[in-house]
Amino acid sequence: MPKYFLSVCYGLILLFLSSTALTAESVTKPFAQHRVVLQISDPDPFKQTLVLNVAGNLIKHYGPDAVDVEIVAFGPGLRLLLKDNSNVERIDQLANDSGVRFSACENTISAFTKLLDEEPELNPHATHVSAGVVRIIDLTNQGYTLIKP
Repeated sequence: MPKYFLSVCYGLILLFLSSTALTAESVTKPFAQHRVVLQISDPDPFKQTLVLNVAGNLIKHYGPDAVDVEIVAFGPGLRLLLKDNSNVERIDQLANDSGVRFSACENTISAFTKLLDEEPELNPHATHVSAGVVRIIDLTNQGYTLIKP
């Protein structure tokens, strides 16, 4: 009986720790009054610049602590998060100064890898998510407002 009890205790501790990690990951700015997910799925450089402008305008208007912004790139929009994209400095500034997060779709990365015969190099601020659309759905279910500029 003591071994069983000990196993149950360890299991509960692991369950608690894993659920705490998930909660902390999904809410980066717990006191932000506004939560916004910006979708970029277009290869057009104008639209890529536009999505960064919208993120910057949200931060400027509400302040970096009052708004939580995540940009989710999938399909042709993944080009925004390629290492050699012309917007690297703006992405660095938004991520470092304002806490904007950037998510890159694993499905799209796999498709790019097949086309290029190698995995594309991404901006170091890009976090891999299993599917961009699923990430957007998860965030909207958590109360984020979806904006597709």
